[in-house]
Amino acid sequence: MMDLKSTTKMAINSLKVNKLRSALTSLGIIIGVSAVIIMLAIGTGASKQVQANMESMGSNLLTIRSTSARTGGVSLGIGTRPSLTLKDATAIEKMIPDIDAVAPVSNESKQVMYGNQNWQTTVYGTTPKYLYAKNYEIDLGRRFSFEDVKNSAKVCLIGSTVATELFGDVSPIDKVIRIGNVPFKVLGTLKTKGSSGPFDQDDLIFIPITTAQKKLFGVSFPGTVKMIIVKGQDADTLNNVEKNIEELLKQRHNIGKNQVNDFEIRNSAEFQEKMKSTVQTFAILLASIASVSLLVGGIGIMNIMLVSVTERTKEIGIRMAIGARASDIRWQFLIESFLLSMIGGLIGVATGIIGAKSVEFFSEGMSISISLFSIFLSLGFSGLVGIAFGYYPAYKASLLNPIDALRYE
Repeated sequence: MMDLKSTTKMAINSLKVNKLRSALTSLGIIIGVSAVIIMLAIGTGASKQVQANMESMGSNLLTIRSTSARTGGVSLGIGTRPSLTLKDATAIEKMIPDIDAVAPVSNESKQVMYGNQNWQTTVYGTTPKYLYAKNYEIDLGRRFSFEDVKNSAKVCLIGSTVATELFGDVSPIDKVIRIGNVPFKVLGTLKTKGSSGPFDQDDLIFIPITTAQKKLFGVSFPGTVKMIIVKGQDADTLNNVEKNIEELLKQRHNIGKNQVNDFEIRNSAEFQEKMKSTVQTFAILLASIASVSLLVGGIGIMNIMLVSVTERTKEIGIRMAIGARASDIRWQFLIESFLLSMIGGLIGVATGIIGAKSVEFFSEGMSISISLFSIFLSLGFSGLVGIAFGYYPAYKASLLNPIDALRYE
């Protein structure tokens, strides 16, 4: 019966005799494991960052927009043909079930001034429910009320970017700013949400929708809005909500069965799922590419082990002559290969963690997430590579004839 303890000890001693060769042999595994961990950390971090960005923009949302106007066969873009109204938003809120909030929205880019400071930003005319739907929270002061909407009050909420640009460290609460040429009282500031891609979620101002229509933007068609935001109660019912809204708006806009809708509905849940799926696929692709280096490292182990078998032919012959069986020889070389791979794997894990943290440190805004799963996966794969690529050299060593091996020079 094989003495595993003594066989392992012999394998370790053999690796110690050729320390430089063992280190160089493990180098391929070290690079492979560290690359897998870094790539998985980047991919997982990116996936979590995308999910966080999506959640910060609001979940279970439907965005209803007017379709584009056409002039001479040329499309002028989404929203250039006004068809949605405040009454549409009210009808949706009253008649469609499984809805948490409905908010009409009109927005334009405007120059904003306070004292000798000025800033170009996007002004959104909407209702208080928009803040709930989009997960905006008040930092200082208060939000405007439905009474402010009813009275077309000249009040506003400002994002943290606007507050910093106009007021610096001074509190903006109850200060009067000018949006275009119209004075607005600042009721409150919004908590920082950060950027989502190229869009700064803090570089904006909210005012009552009626104020925007009557006193700031002006509209060619009274009562129309650029979009309507609908927040569903949950993702499972969102598709039914979308269908019900489409039917309702068709009835309200007198659109026949074969006619083209004068609006479009975008489902954020579908977009979020596609984004998450894309990022996950990207992470798997990165890890797959990195794992190729593990296979290269395994081939390196096999080559070195084959050379080792040739160099140690006489040693193998002596062991067989004093009673070692073919299985003992096979296990010795398999253990050597496995140890080389696992040592390289452990060093690779440490290198990968340091490398991933370095990427996060030196890359502005990049999120890194190192999971235990990626560490155990890399170690398991490296051990498997050691066994798989070490088996043939071990098998070849076990087939040597003791007499021929003793005569080998």
